Amino acid sequence: MSLRTPLAVTVIALLLAASPVVAATPRAKRRAPRRPATVDLVWHVENLAGEPVASKRQDEPINPASVVKVGTSLWALERLGPDFRFETRFFARGTVDAARGVLDGDLVVRGAGDPDFQAESAFLVASALNQIGITQVKGAVVVSRDFWMGWENGSSGVEPDPVKRGLLMATRLRQALDPKRWNGTSRRAWREFALRRGLNHNYPPHVQVSGGIGVDGERTGDLMLVHRSGPLGSTLRRFNCYSNNDIERVGKDLGPVEELASLLRVRSDAPADAIRFETTSGLGTNRASPRLIVRMLREFVTTCARVGVDVESVLPVAGCDPGTVDRFFPKLQVAPFTASVVGKTGTLTSTDGGVSVLAGIARTARGDLAFCVAAPRASGKLQLARRVEEQWVLDLIAANAGPRPRTCAPPLLSTDAEASIIVVRDAAPTTNAATAAAAH
Repeated sequence: MSLRTPLAVTVIALLLAASPVVAATPRAKRRAPRRPATVDLVWHVENLAGEPVASKRQDEPINPASVVKVGTSLWALERLGPDFRFETRFFARGTVDAARGVLDGDLVVRGAGDPDFQAESAFLVASALNQIGITQVKGAVVVSRDFWMGWENGSSGVEPDPVKRGLLMATRLRQALDPKRWNGTSRRAWREFALRRGLNHNYPPHVQVSGGIGVDGERTGDLMLVHRSGPLGSTLRRFNCYSNNDIERVGKDLGPVEELASLLRVRSDAPADAIRFETTSGLGTNRASPRLIVRMLREFVTTCARVGVDVESVLPVAGCDPGTVDRFFPKLQVAPFTASVVGKTGTLTSTDGGVSVLAGIARTARGDLAFCVAAPRASGKLQLARRVEEQWVLDLIAANAGPRPRTCAPPLLSTDAEASIIVVRDAAPTTNAATAAAAH
């Protein structure tokens, strides 16, 4: 029979299909089943008397990230007090012609390290300048090097050249004083400001600066007005709720960061190298163990009692305040756990391999518990780490007879709500367009 018959072809095809040659053809590699991602937690829990409740690798040094802000807040409350206010002074370096609404010279600004001077602060200043007869500055706006305005994200965003940084701050102030220079963000800030204060948003105060910007502030001139910030306690609360790294500005006023680390080592009875801080915000490489973080929290509670403020008025409360606690740990804000946890988050995406930390006070039926739970080396799985930490906190509260919620602190206020202006120069005797606009 010829090999070319259909039957022969069929037989050959079947033999080839079963032959070792075909079996040796490379096949697709089988992928090993993917292992579910896991996180390894460390923690420490004490009651407020300092008695241990639960621990796992409690003495392992970790990066506390933004939980360092609790220590910075403690330092600020003890050194300055919760009612301390920063004062920014505004001078006329030249002559004022109130009839024409002109400062023929420079507007000089002497800062005092106000960490939270924003566009809303500039609106207050512009309105006060209008009231004393100034709508135009022929010279420049000149700021000192300790005047800050707007956000920089702490040391990760600070311009290292002090002159360039000062010029940036002067540029921001010049823009905020003059509605013709506003961007969309400034216009939104003004509308919200006007709504809060019952002002007509169509008539913003305005001060046009014709002569540019400068940095020195050494030669001042005649004092015209003083901007007083809100109380320090409120400022710290905003920084902690939003975990704002510009809390470093507060630390800059207090001293070198090593002083903070030394203070906490003494107060925690810790060895010389057990607490090491690189920044007062938690950026960078910092070190403390879960046990020492809990001791810092207990010291913070003691400090708050000594200066006459509630912990809830400085640190965010789950289910009460906006910010990172509610955003990262949503189950803590839901009943029955609402208002049962007050604390501070900490996150680093890559430094030290990434880390997620939650530290605070859990209010339980068996008493208040100071805790720190952390997921070191959590880069790439921060969301999972937060879910696991969140469940750990819920289990801790459940194991201590359930939550015992506290009353929420008053709502978080805007930066201008508690600020004020002290006018030193007498108001202009004539009414100009800007004064009329501010009165609407």
